[in-house]
Amino acid sequence: MDFVCAHAGRPATALTRRDVARALLAVPSGVALVALPDLRRAMMSAGNPLSLPFWDSAKATLSSIESGVATVGDVQRWVESTGTEPILMTPSYFVWPEEDERGPVAAEMFARLVAYLEERVASGEIDPDALTAGDREARRAYEDLQERWLSTPLPDGRVPGHVVSDEQDEELFAAWDEEEAFALAELRRIVSGLPKQPELPAAELETAGARLRALLALPGYPANVLRACAGFDERPMPDDDRQLWLAVAAGIAGPVSDLSESGDVLQEFADLDGDLSVEDAALANLCAIQHADWLAGVAALTRMGPGVLASPERMARLIAESEDIDIDEQDEDDLDATEGLFESVVALWAYLGIVDEDEVLTPLGWWGLPKALELAWSSAPE
Repeated sequence: MDFVCAHAGRPATALTRRDVARALLAVPSGVALVALPDLRRAMMSAGNPLSLPFWDSAKATLSSIESGVATVGDVQRWVESTGTEPILMTPSYFVWPEEDERGPVAAEMFARLVAYLEERVASGEIDPDALTAGDREARRAYEDLQERWLSTPLPDGRVPGHVVSDEQDEELFAAWDEEEAFALAELRRIVSGLPKQPELPAAELETAGARLRALLALPGYPANVLRACAGFDERPMPDDDRQLWLAVAAGIAGPVSDLSESGDVLQEFADLDGDLSVEDAALANLCAIQHADWLAGVAALTRMGPGVLASPERMARLIAESEDIDIDEQDEDDLDATEGLFESVVALWAYLGIVDEDEVLTPLGWWGLPKALELAWSSAPE
């Protein structure tokens, strides 16, 4: 009892089913099972007996954990059946961060919801025993109650679900910016240490610029993907060939926008059983590549110079064997996944003249790839 009260931060008379459940899960399941009868008697002596269905469910859940058959979902569902545990993922797909990953706002809103649910249990609006028994109507009402709370403004005007999501977005963007800044610094360090700096092949750039302008004026793939990558659906193309080429090459490493939302595109995304178009698949692959993989791959190509094979399979190997990034040992499945992502990259590189028809790095690609990557990761483009 002393442990449960300390864990919950409440006296025995104020303990809830959730408090007891969380304390039981905080110790090894075998220990909790042995302590369960004594804890139940102590709660009864304190005048807070809880209910027989709760104690039966606690014994059943702890026994399942001890025997190794309980899933994480089973345990989460049991804690939620206490009537005061917020649902981890609501029917509208709002997801609470894990407890050790909650920021100040999420922690505050989670605690507010717990307090709100405790009030609803006390008033009889929530029936924990019905939840424990698996009553579907009780569960649906429990979910709806939380959905309404998450979307209802507090007295200070904040909408709980919105402010938690905003905080998560801010944390995600901050982590992304930190990762990008580190990758940019490493790229600059690697390029500055090259024994020979890549020189601009002016004739190749002029030819590639003219070809790229003609390509971008066409409908369909790959023009629509390259325009989206560079953001040219929302802003005009630069007149300077160097700026144009670098903007598109940088967009491949960091797409600026998505495809224009035509009715056909929206309908395609709504068709969950259908295959992605080549455009959607290409953009999805580009967005799935991590900073570290871009850094490792481009750094390796820049060190080796023009004439090196830059096929998707070779890019996957270069990344897996890179000493520029920390990477776990990769198996064939990991290599295949990376190769699949870079199939879209190398295909688009070919339209820019970064690689030739044999997927070999060109002098233009040697000069332009590190500059394009720096442009993609820099807030102050050259």
